[in-house]
Amino acid sequence: MPMKPVKKLRRLAALGLLCLPFAYAADPNALWDIVHDYCEPAAEGAQVQQKCADVNLPGGYAVLKDIVGVAQYLLIPTARVSGIESPALLAPNAPNYFRDGWNARGYVDRALRRTLPRDEVSLAINSASGRTQNQLHIHIDCLASDVVQTLREVGPGIGAEWKPLPVRLRGHVYSAMRIDDADLAHTDPFKLVAPYAASRGQTMGEQTLLLVGAVRGDGAHAFFLLNDHVQPGNWASSEELQDHSCSLANRSIEKP
Repeated sequence: MPMKPVKKLRRLAALGLLCLPFAYAADPNALWDIVHDYCEPAAEGAQVQQKCADVNLPGGYAVLKDIVGVAQYLLIPTARVSGIESPALLAPNAPNYFRDGWNARGYVDRALRRTLPRDEVSLAINSASGRTQNQLHIHIDCLASDVVQTLREVGPGIGAEWKPLPVRLRGHVYSAMRIDDADLAHTDPFKLVAPYAASRGQTMGEQTLLLVGAVRGDGAHAFFLLNDHVQPGNWASSEELQDHSCSLANRSIEKP
């Protein structure tokens, strides 16, 4: 008989496997099991260990400290949502998980014991081919220092329509657009990339997204949304643009 999810996780924990980076990769349902079997039941009053930093039952999401990185957190739906390819994300009444993830960035700040500038915080979701877990999860973490510097340099040229960046990031050509919605109150990044992917004859499962806080020249708060897609030799994982060691927390980047 197959081992039940809760018993399986208890066995993994007893063996110490949940403390190892490869634990998630070994079990593509590990994140779902943690949220479904521990975080959500604990938030509802069940006598099980609360493994998440936060569970928002009305909002339908949990925030979990990732086993990788000093301050990386994951935003995970409490509903079964496979990933960026899920049609549920494009439904008219779909939760805005990117907005929820941005609102949860304070967990990164608290882990680092400092408040990161808006343009040093990033949210990433990988393509279906570029991930190890079959439950949607948005990586909330520091942006890599060289990417921060690059976006500060090219940011003034990023407009409100999709356009390839003039420089490669990690050897890949990312497209970018500016979102003039300071807190994503009216904007869902998934719904911005869907028509762009369709116009190129691509599926949502082939896409990866990176959301970065930005400040316009007039001082208004905004975002940069970056997109790449699966190609030969490119699994489309925008997580590559993040720095899970958060080196930015130990030194500052001089703004231009």
